[in-house]
Amino acid sequence: MYLIEESQIPDAALPVARLRDHLRLGSGFAEDSLQDDLLLGFLRAAIAAVEARTGKALIARDFLCSLQRWRDVTGQVLPIAPVRMVTQVQLVDRFGVGTVVASDRYSLVEDASAPCLRPVGTVLPSVPEYGSVEVRFEAGMALAFGDLPADLAQAVMLLAAHYYEYRDETALGQGCMPFGVTSLIARYRPVRLGFGA
Repeated sequence: MYLIEESQIPDAALPVARLRDHLRLGSGFAEDSLQDDLLLGFLRAAIAAVEARTGKALIARDFLCSLQRWRDVTGQVLPIAPVRMVTQVQLVDRFGVGTVVASDRYSLVEDASAPCLRPVGTVLPSVPEYGSVEVRFEAGMALAFGDLPADLAQAVMLLAAHYYEYRDETALGQGCMPFGVTSLIARYRPVRLGFGA
């Protein structure tokens, strides 16, 4: 399974000014915007780290999930949540020729942790031998950073500030993510149930 981010969060959607205020960086100088690219990088890294720990896309954008086969033909769980909509399902044969599956053959079962693509009928369409299936979808908790739950937004700001403060560190410290961040995102982490859990 491959998960590819097909669209990136636009720079304008990232709270650079808010991070600059959080860091108490000087203002009123001609060079105020010199660090903006650096701050954008830290915000993107912080968002990626929080998303990796929680399994949730924070800001809405487009993704592509490519599979060699369905894990379960009665419903395929998508690798990131929450999914807002499935935009396309395409079967790709061994020669790379794609066939779009009609949208009335599947439906999205929305779930905060494990959104699922279900067949309208008994099973999902057969994946061609030596081929793949590509599922395109939009996922994200919010359309803008300001619409995120306050605890997740604060976790991103704290982690971006941590990356900024320790940008010259080359060795791993006592745990890579500060405790304040891990405690803020704890309730969003996926719960695994099963044998040995």
